[in-house]
Amino acid sequence: MATKTISLELDAYERLRNSKKPGESFSAVVRRAQFPDAAPTGADLLAWIQKGGSGISMAYLDDVEEAKRNDTPPDDPWA
Repeated sequence: MATKTISLELDAYERLRNSKKPGESFSAVVRRAQFPDAAPTGADLLAWIQKGGSGISMAYLDDVEEAKRNDTPPDDPWA
């Protein structure tokens, strides 16, 4: 089997080392690692919601925003 030597910064090495299971090689850790695409942005989430991805309508979200704007703290929080 061919091998390749790589260099890692210490924090990356520690993450890799801490991910090892007993008896597991670094190669096995890397093989089971998942490297997700870039984290979704707020714009991605909004686009997904607008396409009906959540099942929550924009009207409902608008109502929530309106309620949030009109929500005021109680005069007596212990009442």
